[in-house]
Amino acid sequence: MTRDEEHFEMQPGEFKALGAGQIAYVKRMTSDDVSTLFPQAPHMEPGLNLWVLLNADGTPIMLTDSREAALANAAEHELYTVGLH
Repeated sequence: MTRDEEHFEMQPGEFKALGAGQIAYVKRMTSDDVSTLFPQAPHMEPGLNLWVLLNADGTPIMLTDSREAALANAAEHELYTVGLH
């Protein structure tokens, strides 16, 4: 990390780690997109509305069919949650 009076600069690895283990994102997705985050997931009926909980660095934590379950899992692990649109 470098800093001077003019600007503040973070290296890519530092930015990626910002909030990891403390912040989680809750995002809606459809079953059509599940394989992008969960390659080992079994085939699902197309068009299902699902929710994913992601670590601040984008690492998927869990997939569920309810927003409440994603938020409960985050709270259980003491993660501050923010929504993604």
